[in-house]
Amino acid sequence: ILFCLVVAIADGDTLTCLTDSREQVKVRLAEIDAPERKQAFGTRSRQSLAELCHEKRAEIRVVDRDRYGRTVGRVTCAGTDANAEQVRRGMAWVYDRYARDKTLYRLQDEARGAGRGLWADKHPVAPWEWRAAARSR
Repeated sequence: ILFCLVVAIADGDTLTCLTDSREQVKVRLAEIDAPERKQAFGTRSRQSLAELCHEKRAEIRVVDRDRYGRTVGRVTCAGTDANAEQVRRGMAWVYDRYARDKTLYRLQDEARGAGRGLWADKHPVAPWEWRAAARSR
């Protein structure tokens, strides 16, 4: 477990925090995938994560390191599970490829059913599909 202060929000599933030893750590929220910046709801998703975590103490349960060298983990900011809350608010998808916490699917189904966040869109495009389409352009 890593304890730190969140100092920056890159997008709806990536933040930077400062440890007590003044080390900057880039953290990718595990098991979820938020819309990219240029994608529909990308800005709103980033704002949502900022509301949850920016300038707050965070507890990171480290799960892995990704290919970009980021720490991947479950992030709790001020007592709130940011990973689950982003899904509950309709600000991120459950990342099927990496999802281990099956309760996230229930939160996603509720958000979809209520038309929250990105689910207000008639045909929301998952970030992994959006990235694949962008690569082929």
